[in-house]
Amino acid sequence: MSKFATIDYVIFIIYFFVVAGYGYWIYKKKKGEGVSDSKDFFLAEGSLTWWAIGASLIASNISAEQFIGMSGNGFFVGVAVAAYEWVAAIALIIVAVWFIPVYLKNKIFTMPQFLETRYNESVSLIMAIFWLFLYVFVNLTSILYLGAIAIDNMAGGGNFHLIIIVMAIFALIITLGGMKVIGFTDVIQVVVLVIGGLATTYIALTLVSDHFGLGHDALAGWNKMMEAAPDHFKMMIDKPTVNSPQSEINKYLMLPGIAMYFAGQWIVNLNYWGCNQYITQRALGADLKTARTGILFAGFMKLAMPIIVMLPGIAAYVIYQNGGLQAEMAPGGHFNADNAYSAILGFLPTGMKGLSLAALTAAIVASLAGKANSISTIYTLDIHKKYIDKTAGEKKLVNIGRIAIVAAMILSIGLTWNDLLGIGGEGGFTFIQKYTGFISPGVFAMFFLGMFWKRTTGAAAIAGVITGFALSVLFNNYAPELFGHETWLYTAFPNGKGGWEIPFHICMGWAFFFTMLLMIVMSLFGPKVNPKAFELDKSMFKVAPSTLALIVVTLLLVVALYARFW
Repeated sequence: MSKFATIDYVIFIIYFFVVAGYGYWIYKKKKGEGVSDSKDFFLAEGSLTWWAIGASLIASNISAEQFIGMSGNGFFVGVAVAAYEWVAAIALIIVAVWFIPVYLKNKIFTMPQFLETRYNESVSLIMAIFWLFLYVFVNLTSILYLGAIAIDNMAGGGNFHLIIIVMAIFALIITLGGMKVIGFTDVIQVVVLVIGGLATTYIALTLVSDHFGLGHDALAGWNKMMEAAPDHFKMMIDKPTVNSPQSEINKYLMLPGIAMYFAGQWIVNLNYWGCNQYITQRALGADLKTARTGILFAGFMKLAMPIIVMLPGIAAYVIYQNGGLQAEMAPGGHFNADNAYSAILGFLPTGMKGLSLAALTAAIVASLAGKANSISTIYTLDIHKKYIDKTAGEKKLVNIGRIAIVAAMILSIGLTWNDLLGIGGEGGFTFIQKYTGFISPGVFAMFFLGMFWKRTTGAAAIAGVITGFALSVLFNNYAPELFGHETWLYTAFPNGKGGWEIPFHICMGWAFFFTMLLMIVMSLFGPKVNPKAFELDKSMFKVAPSTLALIVVTLLLVVALYARFW
């Protein structure tokens, strides 16, 4: 049975036509100006403003796994999960100041191109194929699956396959227009996402106040949440002892207190925001000042994202712990923290449900469009043009890009239709982290040393990617059994499933450390300056006073947030 009233459908339809109509207008305007070359299609070269770049970064980043997964983590562990968002704000500053100038000066348009320019063609081809598989089989598929599940739950169930098709078609309408259409429609997507997300958070806070008899007062709900669940408002999770319950151990395995700030948290964020075609593509077609401002604007917005994606989960926790939301959090007798966001959505008033549906759809469609465009860019520029049709002209490349987009979307629909990859069994957020996290240490080491150490060799880069992956598997799956539960490198904890685990962030940190060590040692046997090393000068990294002001404001806000919730 549908949970939506007519006004909810009307609001959603208006949203759909506004986004699609605006995208079509941008496409026709671009076509009328005679712009149709491949760099414009894939990168919107020179046409995205700083606010469009920033909005597009956020729209592409926030998707169903954040709304559902991070809200579920908020239910389980609390404000500590905001580290992913707040550390991202600092990571974006690092990317804006130090990474983007290297890309732009060397006219880098894709991440495989970076690897070929800095290392060799073998490294580039290996990683191009890897990224295509990762983006199609992990990211695109999981976004589509999680989005369909979330919207189907909101609608009352029974429309899963129809929702998959509608979302895919909606994303295709936007994606086939190229990066300029994606970038500017993402501005609308972010506005809808933020308004709908804030409305849901407001309702969540008022539900808390209503539940405790404090009236319909969001501020009272906030204060009651702080009072009723003080452990959910601590950024640092204490290291468990032998007497700690399994629930506390599981929290530490997910977010290992201050230790993660010396390990995986930085690798996750810097690799995602600085070495990821899906993200960096938005800034690679702009000039340095525009790109920097857009990236820093995104970092500023990241500070507020936990309000939208985390607070509803904490509100659901407080209500559940005090006798409410029992049926919503444990349908069929099976408790699931990932139900937290949809549990809150069920209480939205008529009309507001349509707005929240539009917000969730905006997040999903923007991510699908961005991911599909990245798949198209890597395939067309780094594989098709180089190895299949070297003489292809600009128009043909754009058409090949569009075919790649449609093919990737059809493949993802097929994989999602009956959940062939088992995303539902593992949980969407876990599924994404599992397959992207294992490769992050090697990839980030390869990019970091490639940018800033002229001695790094191509052989070291290939060894680094392989070693980073192998060490990630070793630490995550086998180290406790092979080396013991307590060593000078790590402490392993019982995972409640009969085994022992090292916190994922610690595994990632050590994998990165030993990968860097191997790459440095290997490179020392090569020339003192690799012939393919980038030329860097201090002027590349100077920032304008207005840029510096935005950096300082962001850093001060991060410090204030950590001081408040430490």
